[in-house]
Amino acid sequence: MKILAVALLVALAIFLVLYVTLIGRRRLAQRTTALVPRPPAAPGADQVGPVQFGPLEAVYVSTTLHGDWLARVGAHGLGDRSNALVTVHGNGSGNDGGVLVERDGTEDLWVPVTAIRSAGLAPGMAGKYVGADGLVVLTWAVPAADDVAAALVDTGLRTRRAEDRGALVDAVRHLLAAQQPTQSQQHPQQEPHQQDPHQQEAR
Repeated sequence: MKILAVALLVALAIFLVLYVTLIGRRRLAQRTTALVPRPPAAPGADQVGPVQFGPLEAVYVSTTLHGDWLARVGAHGLGDRSNALVTVHGNGSGNDGGVLVERDGTEDLWVPVTAIRSAGLAPGMAGKYVGADGLVVLTWAVPAADDVAAALVDTGLRTRRAEDRGALVDAVRHLLAAQQPTQSQQHPQQEPHQQDPHQQEAR
């Protein structure tokens, strides 16, 4: 009887933890749905530009509101950690350039080059601390959609190989440099003018 009682208590505790976690995730998603629009759908293989870097293995850590790396975005699956393949595509032949994050178990994330504001390295975000220069952070503007205004967010990626982090940042910055004349005219109004103090330059 004692063993059965202990087993029931353990099962109840596990259920309560899962229930609280589920409720918390739902509330987080509801709160951020009104703040962050649904990202643009990932284009097909024939709609993206040539590969400039990658694909490389990484962990998609999270997406947070810009400048507040504890404010995880629960809406649209943006707060869900997952294994991923990351590829940087350039513009070419009328196709789109950007960063494609192919995530296991959830929707792929497409970050158009026109939406990217900066790329850098950081020690951590959204409860994931890995030390200096451990994460690649892309700051980008999710385009307005479904009556939700454009929102500036930070997306964190941890590459499997440490040497890929600086190379990924360099590839994104090269993409931005090629896009700069057009991009400078498309910044959303809510974009802050100050550089994020948390981000570090790639080494």
